Amino acid sequence: MAGKEGFVGLPLIAGFHTSLNRVVTQAEGTAFRIEAKAFLETLRQCPELNRLLVRYSQETAMQVTQLAACNRLHEVDERLARWLLMSHDRIGSDVLPLTQEFLAQMLGTRRSSVSVAASILQKAGLIYYNRGNVTILDRAALEEAACECYAIMKEQLAKWKQEPQLLR
Repeated sequence: MAGKEGFVGLPLIAGFHTSLNRVVTQAEGTAFRIEAKAFLETLRQCPELNRLLVRYSQETAMQVTQLAACNRLHEVDERLARWLLMSHDRIGSDVLPLTQEFLAQMLGTRRSSVSVAASILQKAGLIYYNRGNVTILDRAALEEAACECYAIMKEQLAKWKQEPQLLR
């Protein structure tokens, strides 16, 4: 998942020319596109950008690892709360344009399971769900409802941001 902080195309950073990943846009926004050749030339001319993108690739790898474990170990309602929080962080709006079908794909579960989980969160007053839109009503309570994976990832990212930069 990438938002305003992110970048898609990480295989280029590692020297690959192709990727098995497909990028899906979750919400409206602005993005910039650059040809791979021009991008690689820019990285050669701007080592600081290269360093930041290598760090971002490590952040992404950490999140992927955590999410794989999360999807295996935690209940759908906890995972849904986590995904909504991650989306909220990146979209920056309390209204998230997310369908149950999309959420089911992202959580690796059936649409009916997302429906039940969203109903649990809605009855608790944490979200409001209506035809392809989820509105965050109580973020603090949603953080409490999420599994510990959200807090683990957030804490790790905060630690990395505080670390001194070794190579500049």
